[in-house]
Amino acid sequence: MKAYPLLGLFSIIFITLLSNTAPFQPSDRAAESAAGVNWLTWEEADKRSGSEKRKFMVDLYTDWCGWCKKMDAATYEKGYISEFINDHYYPVKFNAEMKEDIVFKGKTYSFVSSGQRGYHALAAEITKGRLGYPTVVFLDENMEVIQAISGFRGPDEFERILQYFAQDYHKKMSWEKFQQSYGQSVPAIDKD
Repeated sequence: MKAYPLLGLFSIIFITLLSNTAPFQPSDRAAESAAGVNWLTWEEADKRSGSEKRKFMVDLYTDWCGWCKKMDAATYEKGYISEFINDHYYPVKFNAEMKEDIVFKGKTYSFVSSGQRGYHALAAEITKGRLGYPTVVFLDENMEVIQAISGFRGPDEFERILQYFAQDYHKKMSWEKFQQSYGQSVPAIDKD
């Protein structure tokens, strides 16, 4: 019975400490980075591009793709990656097997039944028929395909790819030359 007064004393001290401490509030930048990529639909990206021109980054995935899920967790959730994407691109998350029609540049694209699954005609269009998952497709400000890149990419490699297209280095130099100058004459993405 003597333990109850001690328990009450510890409870009072604990409650007092909690009430006198300010709640943890991360900086805006940390909160934004923790949120990940602000994925858009095609329609949302198209609408936003009317007021501010940016390149598009389309993440082509399927629900069954394990490497797509790994890229979501290992690459897109890195704060410096998601922040760079949100600042420089209209990021579109696009299920390559979705059934709904999409109007893209005035043309309607639909699901194409093929075997047990099928594919969306727009996915085939922007990859020039080379469907593999994950694939990231970069489009310019006028929604013209710059390049489609297939396969899982870790954050370090993807950081360079993002810079290459966002800063128009793809117009000035080869990928090999860009790789050699990255971190020297080409500044790396700030990871802080």
